[in-house]
Amino acid sequence: MRRHFPTVFLLFLALNTGWFVVYSGQLGLRALLSDVPGDVSRVFQGSGGLTNLALALHMIAGAVLAIGAPLQAMPIVRRRWPVLHRRFGYVLFVLAIVTGLGGLAYIALQGTIGGWWMSVWFTLYGVALLWAAVNTVYYALAKDLGRHFDWAVYFVILAVGSWIYRMHYVIWFAFTGGVASNETLTGVFDRLQVVGFFVPYLLIAQILLRRRKARRRRRAS
Repeated sequence: MRRHFPTVFLLFLALNTGWFVVYSGQLGLRALLSDVPGDVSRVFQGSGGLTNLALALHMIAGAVLAIGAPLQAMPIVRRRWPVLHRRFGYVLFVLAIVTGLGGLAYIALQGTIGGWWMSVWFTLYGVALLWAAVNTVYYALAKDLGRHFDWAVYFVILAVGSWIYRMHYVIWFAFTGGVASNETLTGVFDRLQVVGFFVPYLLIAQILLRRRKARRRRRAS
């Protein structure tokens, strides 16, 4: 059972991102095809332009990335279909670049709803996603499978980051009714959220990966 846990967990994660994939993908697509994207959502500008294009591409690519990354990382895919794993990895790399650069361009051109604090942390998140994507592919090409695995773990966490961000809100509102949050996303919970949706998960992953390496060294000695 322990052997199959990663596959089951990643499949469960991918399936649970389904609602976010549909929501983000259709929102981005509607804005991309609309003459007045501002009517689609308040995050888009009314008259279109580069800002809306960047955000629409960010949403569409990010939606596919959120479900694709967990599926790509499943051990059964790596073992049984290595060619598919490798080729789809390049697809995810391109999606990550589009997602990251689209989001960063939007922040640079428009800023975020939550002001400078949100803009700073979302920028760091976008840079982290790009960095993880680059390193995951780099170490795969270098045949350094240990480091490739580590960066792939970080990459999956960041790939589903937007889903985690929204799930935090779903859980918080379910239990508190939205205490310390407001429509401008400047409440205490909102400010903690822009850090908490990715930084703690990366730190936990780093701790677990170090423990994994330590166990392997003990077995080898």
